[in-house]
Amino acid sequence: MALIKSISGIRGTIGGKPGDGLSPLDIVKFTAAFGTWLLNKSTKPKKHTIIIGRDARISGEMVQNLVAGTLKGLGIDVVYLGLSTTPTVEMSVVEHKADGGIIITASHNPKQWNALKLLNGKGEFISAADGVEVLKIADAEAFNFAEVTKLGKSVSDPNAIQKHIDKILALPLVDIKAIKSKNFKIVIDCVNSTGGIAVPALLKALGVETIFELYCEPNGQFPHNPEPLPEHLGDISKEVKKRNAHLGIVVDPDVDRLALVCEDGEMFGEEYTLVAVADYVLKNLPGGHAGKKGNTVSNLSSTRALRDVTEKAGGKYFASAVGEVNVVEAMKANHAVIGGEGNGGIIYPELHYGRDALVGIALFLSHLAKFGKSTSMLRATYPSYHISKNKIELTPQINVDEVLEGIKTKYKKQPVNTIDGVKIEFDKEWVHLRKSNTEPIIRIYSESQSQTTAKNLAEKIISDIKDLIAETINK
Repeated sequence: MALIKSISGIRGTIGGKPGDGLSPLDIVKFTAAFGTWLLNKSTKPKKHTIIIGRDARISGEMVQNLVAGTLKGLGIDVVYLGLSTTPTVEMSVVEHKADGGIIITASHNPKQWNALKLLNGKGEFISAADGVEVLKIADAEAFNFAEVTKLGKSVSDPNAIQKHIDKILALPLVDIKAIKSKNFKIVIDCVNSTGGIAVPALLKALGVETIFELYCEPNGQFPHNPEPLPEHLGDISKEVKKRNAHLGIVVDPDVDRLALVCEDGEMFGEEYTLVAVADYVLKNLPGGHAGKKGNTVSNLSSTRALRDVTEKAGGKYFASAVGEVNVVEAMKANHAVIGGEGNGGIIYPELHYGRDALVGIALFLSHLAKFGKSTSMLRATYPSYHISKNKIELTPQINVDEVLEGIKTKYKKQPVNTIDGVKIEFDKEWVHLRKSNTEPIIRIYSESQSQTTAKNLAEKIISDIKDLIAETINK
């Protein structure tokens, strides 16, 4: 069993003893902490409201009932979205002028996991500082529940996904006419979660008439590992080729990550979802940006290809620390027109500040329709980079911060970024070292224009780390 409490929420495996797995007691305790934090920071006299939505995983209804009951017990009103998506909940917070939101989803984790993702009144993930406050309240059990006459009430919003789709359709860069004219044949894999509701509805609204559905029943029975990585997408790859489809579309259980499959069954590359959509946005900035160059943001571990297409379009690229909250902060600070993460997460502020696979689909299809050639040919227009992901396990006695500082010193003649671990640039290659917050591990990401070179670069840094450790031991 596993239970992980962090500044971004709580997640764990269902079952087990309290404090060991994600038990009902843990769910109630953490929900009460979030609700109490919200009440403590608010100065308004009226009733408070929190939006609740969930993905389709098996434990979702049980967790939702506990969350809603706890919030109502605090005197907070609840708006149920039911089966929904993470970006839909984010947008609903703003639409309902709610005080916050809770998304019941463990994202790409397997079905035995569930989690609570916490949103502020802007429909964005709460900050690190706010997360610390929530954890303190939970640890202290500093809750004060409402009297019987002041309990919260609940209402439902069954049309939230459709409202989300309508707002996507109204975006200036979403070209329904161009998409419809191409008569796209598209295969989708929604891993038997809420993408099975949202993605077909969006595609039909965009004028796509031929849709082949894989795993679109929202029953939470994930047919494969739900993280949209190439090694998990063999079924859709075969189906795209079998159906002579133009494209395959894959989303994760809460529909905030988007992966694409080319017409030949090859992966477009999760790192390149954002690159392609950003390229389209940068080339077609709407009226409010007329004559201006667009800026972009991704985290330090994402591909350099986004920087390449941004600079080619005359804009500026900015890197943030890893984590959606950090990407959003950097986007706001640098007036980015698009940003996200290299895991297929697209953030398009024209709609809202949150990763959103649905808006990513609409923008990508507009791009592909106007490009006028195959998906694989579109992919070939972008710089080709390869990322190698590695880690080195250290003994608890080793000071990880000292190791990172030693690497920084060793490569001080290279451009070094230390906003999140240590990232070293070597012309168009880079290596990024980040320590784990929960165990003595350094994660090492490297990128080059060939997979072999990226792997060799990572191995060189791992060797350097081992040398630094040996020097420390021999002192």
